[in-house]
Amino acid sequence: MKKLFGTDGVRGVANVYPMTAEMAMQIGRAAAYIFKNGKKRHRIVIGKDTRLSGYMLESALMAGICSMGVDVLLVGPLPTPGIANITSSMRADAGVVISASHNPFEDNGIKFFSRDGFKLPDETELMIEELIFSKRIDSLRPTAKEVGKAYRIDDAQGRFVVFLKSTFPKDLDLSGLKIVLDCANGAAYKVAPAVFEELGAEVISLGVKPNGTNINADCGSLHPEVMSEAVKQHGADLGVALDGDADRVIFVDEYGNVVDGDKIMAICATEMLRQGTLNKNTLVATVMSNMGLDIAMKRAGGEVIKTAVGDRYVVEEMLKGGYNLGGEQSGHMIFLDHNTTGDGILSALQVLAIMQRRQKRLSELALVMHSLPQVLVNVRLPQKTDVMQIPEVAKVINDVEEKLKGEGRVLIRWSGTEPLLRIMLEGNDEATIRNWANEIAQTASDALGGENRG
Repeated sequence: MKKLFGTDGVRGVANVYPMTAEMAMQIGRAAAYIFKNGKKRHRIVIGKDTRLSGYMLESALMAGICSMGVDVLLVGPLPTPGIANITSSMRADAGVVISASHNPFEDNGIKFFSRDGFKLPDETELMIEELIFSKRIDSLRPTAKEVGKAYRIDDAQGRFVVFLKSTFPKDLDLSGLKIVLDCANGAAYKVAPAVFEELGAEVISLGVKPNGTNINADCGSLHPEVMSEAVKQHGADLGVALDGDADRVIFVDEYGNVVDGDKIMAICATEMLRQGTLNKNTLVATVMSNMGLDIAMKRAGGEVIKTAVGDRYVVEEMLKGGYNLGGEQSGHMIFLDHNTTGDGILSALQVLAIMQRRQKRLSELALVMHSLPQVLVNVRLPQKTDVMQIPEVAKVINDVEEKLKGEGRVLIRWSGTEPLLRIMLEGNDEATIRNWANEIAQTASDALGGENRG
């Protein structure tokens, strides 16, 4: 069992364990030790989003890495996929992102990319933890010329803009499109508008004035209603909303209707099937994806493989099976032909390319998939446990599954970042499945002493 790392790095309230400066320094030291291979000068890239606490954690990580004799390349605020790209393109030994993604500003996190731009496997994260808690490397202290130093990479944002534009078909542009773009006051507040404007779109930018405390606050992919209203107000063709570190994206069509990650995967996967570019005619998604995605893919002649929740597990399955498209309902999309991790801006460009090439509006493209009603209820409980081992909880879950009779499903899982039991139901009638989800939630709460539900 991991003590620090969750499904997407280390995460928590900034300046409270484990997201303290002291722990960040230890994480930096342990990671630097692991990523050193040979006698050359080693380099690790550090990037961040726009949170106030990013300065504190950046300095601590930098100190820890340099104290192990590894140099640091500082790129400042840059989308998470930008760190992956810069790490691999600059041949650095690893990349670090300081971000809590879609979480509120008081949280922060630390996640790593390997030299090839992929997130670390569980085994490497466990190695970092072992080095920290065993104190095995406490006595390793390079001195004199062996101490690491830090450099600032001033053109990192420009490099990433150029890379993103290179993923868009050269025979197309975005002229004639009016796009509402919500950057969540996060890491993409400079990069994203530049990309779409340089490709010819008229861009109405929201969430591009970060102040350290307003990241994800009533904006971005968590609050698509803001973008939806702006689309209707300005008569835009669509809206694109990123989260705080821009590794996920949610859309709204020209009518202001939300188009989530499942529908975007359906649009892109069926288009790739049509073009013959979807490896093995297979899309990789997670267990949270709607059954409607499976139906749409089967109708188009493809199939869907499901993984555990987390874009890292999607990428691992893609690499293992040789697939090139995967993603999550939440808006993480991985186009392995272009980048190694979820990339909100890149994903938006792929959708826009389909719109432009086929001369269809987003609402028309989204008709490729019909979503079954889906309800998600969260229960905050004092500790994680196998709820199927609790008789009263298991009984109510089994009863609901029997009532669904193969025309829906129940998915029970624990959050990887919070003490939340997530109860997800799909079925033909939303009111009915919501009642059943609440029944399961109440039973689990009563049995385990839950305090609240959200």
